[in-house]
Amino acid sequence: MRDTTPVEPTGVERIVATIGSTASLIAHTAVFTLFFAIAFLGIIEWELMLLILTTVVSLEAIYLALFIQITVNRHTQSLKDVEEEIDEISEDLEELGEDMEDIQEDLEEISEDIEEISEDIDEIQEDVEELNEEDDDVPAKKTEKPKRKPTKAQTLEQLTKDVQRVLEDLEALKNSK
Repeated sequence: MRDTTPVEPTGVERIVATIGSTASLIAHTAVFTLFFAIAFLGIIEWELMLLILTTVVSLEAIYLALFIQITVNRHTQSLKDVEEEIDEISEDLEELGEDMEDIQEDLEEISEDIEEISEDIDEIQEDVEELNEEDDDVPAKKTEKPKRKPTKAQTLEQLTKDVQRVLEDLEALKNSK
């Protein structure tokens, strides 16, 4: 992106801003009044005063037109720069929207995977409970040592291994899509 710090006005822009002020209006009125007063008092002839005044006003108009055009050109370029930045921001927003959609889809898939894992854990828990019940129902043979009921730590360890296996299976399924 471009630098968006404000640019100091150029000398031409300062002149154009000054000419468009109340002080400039007062100064021009005073100068015109002075020219007419000099001619009215007879210090110079009317024709000479009008020739000088017309020449000065014509030159001023030419320079003002040039100054204004320079300012317009600079502002046009500035507006083009702003337009380009707005286009870049719009593109970035579109990309962000697409990324958000992708993230939403990923979150939905993860949510589904979590539900499946949760169901698998429930099934594993049921299997563990059934195994524990079966162990309690089977009479111990006299030659065998009686089986001990698995501890909570052993059960948890087995569950952890089963969950890891399920996760690996899920990852394999995901990669096969």
